[in-house]
Amino acid sequence: MGKLLAIDGLNIVRRVYEANMEEDEAIKADTALRHSVASFRKLLTAHQPTHVLPAFDFGGHTWRHDVYARYRENRAPMPDALKERLPDFYVQLAELGLHVVSIPEVEADDVIATGVLRWLGEGRGEAIIASTDKDLHTLIEHGAVIWDHFKGEWHDSKWVEAKFGVPPEMLTDLLALMGDVSDSIPGVSKVGVKTAAKLLQSYGNIDRIMAGAGILKNTLGEKLRKDKDQLYMSRQLVALKDDVRMGVTWNMLAFDNSKLG
Repeated sequence: MGKLLAIDGLNIVRRVYEANMEEDEAIKADTALRHSVASFRKLLTAHQPTHVLPAFDFGGHTWRHDVYARYRENRAPMPDALKERLPDFYVQLAELGLHVVSIPEVEADDVIATGVLRWLGEGRGEAIIASTDKDLHTLIEHGAVIWDHFKGEWHDSKWVEAKFGVPPEMLTDLLALMGDVSDSIPGVSKVGVKTAAKLLQSYGNIDRIMAGAGILKNTLGEKLRKDKDQLYMSRQLVALKDDVRMGVTWNMLAFDNSKLG
């Protein structure tokens, strides 16, 4: 059986970049990408995959902006020095034997969701996702596991329940309820992870929550009724697209571990 390693590329690169206190942007970018190559090598060596899907955000307008024009409006853009060096970084990844996948209008999470679900659906073997992105933890429901490269720990269903208070199959609804400030996803005003988890534990999903919201005579009921439209929009935004036309075959993503030397 095979082993797919899906890597959330900018999740690694941006975190490595931000961890560097160097003030000169050019030096900081060069250092970050050098360390990022080392991180990719470490992932490949540790997991010994038969196939690798290195997914990177293309940048710019996405389908989520069509749903909500203010999507990610408060997120700081990628520093120019880092952005300018990404093409060279992709060349270095190609020299490792990796085929970078970056698709206009969609995000790396959507590419990973499409690839992982297709891989698992075809019964090709296990699927590992290297990322700290909470949205990707919804794929645990389908049999994937998450590897936190920075903490060196596995995330499975038990980890999701301990962290969020709900199983992976409820995670999309939980993220929609609580929203995400970093992505400008509104959710329901003043509903955090604990309240969202309690609602889902009681009702099961957003549709049932909203069906019961009409009889809630407290502040929470008022918030749910008031923010109903933005809640359903938020669910659209946090849900992963799983039908991306990736433009690659499994043969193109096959990895030869002997290339690591």
